[in-house]
Amino acid sequence: MSAKKLVNSVTGCADDALAGLVACNPGLQLLQGHRVALRSDLESLKGRVALLSGGGSGHEPAHAGFIGKGMLTGVIAGAVFASPAVGSILAAIRAVAQAGTAGTLLIVKNYTGDRLNFGLAREQACAEGIPVEMVVIGDDSAFTSLKKAGRRGLCGTVLIHKVAGALAEAGVGLEEIIQRVSTVAATMGTLGASLSSCSVPGSRPTFQLPAEEMELGLGIHGEAGVQRLKMATADEVVKTMLDHMTNPSNESHVSVTAGSSVVLVVNNLGGLSFLELGIMADAAVRCLEARGVKIARALVGTFMSALEMAGISLTLLLADDALLKLIDADTTASAWPRVASVPVTGRARSRAAPTEQPGGAKPIATGGAASQRATLILQRVCSALLGLEEYLNELDRAAGDGDCGTTHSRAARAIQQWLEEGPPPSRPDQLLSALSQLLLEKMGGSSGALYGLFLTAAAQPLKTTPGLSAWTAAMDAGLEAMQRYGKAAPGDRTMLDSLWAAGQELHALKTPGANLEQVLSKAVQSAEAAAEATKDMEAGAGRASYITSAKLVQPDPGAVAAAAVLRAILETLQGQSG
Repeated sequence: MSAKKLVNSVTGCADDALAGLVACNPGLQLLQGHRVALRSDLESLKGRVALLSGGGSGHEPAHAGFIGKGMLTGVIAGAVFASPAVGSILAAIRAVAQAGTAGTLLIVKNYTGDRLNFGLAREQACAEGIPVEMVVIGDDSAFTSLKKAGRRGLCGTVLIHKVAGALAEAGVGLEEIIQRVSTVAATMGTLGASLSSCSVPGSRPTFQLPAEEMELGLGIHGEAGVQRLKMATADEVVKTMLDHMTNPSNESHVSVTAGSSVVLVVNNLGGLSFLELGIMADAAVRCLEARGVKIARALVGTFMSALEMAGISLTLLLADDALLKLIDADTTASAWPRVASVPVTGRARSRAAPTEQPGGAKPIATGGAASQRATLILQRVCSALLGLEEYLNELDRAAGDGDCGTTHSRAARAIQQWLEEGPPPSRPDQLLSALSQLLLEKMGGSSGALYGLFLTAAAQPLKTTPGLSAWTAAMDAGLEAMQRYGKAAPGDRTMLDSLWAAGQELHALKTPGANLEQVLSKAVQSAEAAAEATKDMEAGAGRASYITSAKLVQPDPGAVAAAAVLRAILETLQGQSG
């Protein structure tokens, strides 16, 4: 079956996409009767070289996203992954020529259909006396040996649009632009890697990838690559890509070595999440710099996609000062990013975190029976949470992202590591404060913030209130802080339900002669009952509040986790007293 697409029709999707771009960009116009977008200020280009490019649709924002002052004059779009019609290319050439431009340069990616159709349009225009030249860009570094067809045109073509556009805007003549962009193109390489194929509207994906494999060196039309790889980490994938595209034994390699200065493009092929794109960009920068390569500029985003292909391409372009001036030159093209005109390599990427204010904290007391008891309790809590990881995740999937167990396990592992570094504080207030900071830094998510708030507030009464009643005051203070900032109330189907139920039982500690173990036992039973009761509640706060109650038939995972923490504390104390 073909993939679902938000289109009006399969046959009209390329026209509609181009019309949408023009509708939202006052600087663009459609050429009537053709799938052509042009700058709306063509007359201002009199005496300058016009730049036309294009190719199949489905590579957005290429190519029409790069129309503007300082880049392309116009674009001729074909159907999805299909070369544009010769008649439309010729119409675009005529339109810019009538505006009085000083010749036209066609910038064409190296694909047979594009070469033929743009080439035929050029021949017809020349026969009409219109000065038109053509450069064919091939930057693919996938193939170890090249055949007559040469390197495919990939994302590096966008850099040629930028270089040629800056030259044209500066009034450089047609022949000089051809010479300079040809020189630049020869020092450039691109390589793609993907976790999936893509699917043309109305068609099935062009190839299938098993869950444990990915494709290296694939094209931008869904064609398979040159090698299947096993799934690996982002760092490993980037290393493999850079090894391949810079290997001198690879006939299509790019000559980047230690000491080279490059423009780096990390291009989303359409279906990669922003999260993964950032991870891959970080890996690329670190890997290149570790090899002694200087990154003069880094462009990260979607420049030339392949519909929804879940992958990236890396482009490396050798850079000198003259080239960087062209890359940095102003453009109004909507898809060109704002890139800082400073080198990436060599700048500080972090600053020292501020230290705690002098006199803000008292010395931490550690060791002794209290510290040992805290260690045992925390170890038991960690074991309980780790054992519940998958169960809590399963409960959480009904309400959203299914990571509640993962979040609590992350907290447990952070506490375990903290305990390995030395004994915890023996004073209860310092223990809770330290745990609060640890969870805020390591646990993450709303759970980390809520536990951090609870423990920070609960620590305050423990500084001044004597006896067992201090724990009642601590519980009340923690619950009040959670309600104030989290906006939940008892009965809203959150972790607060378990803690609130336990807190009501802890009020018995105010009674003279109260037995801590008995009171805590009742508190844990109440917390567990409250957690179980959340399955019958309508969520009033948190992510679950956006889910219809009919789908929430299991207990709230946060409430279950909170009750499990209290159970672990009780069992540790019972074990010690036994």
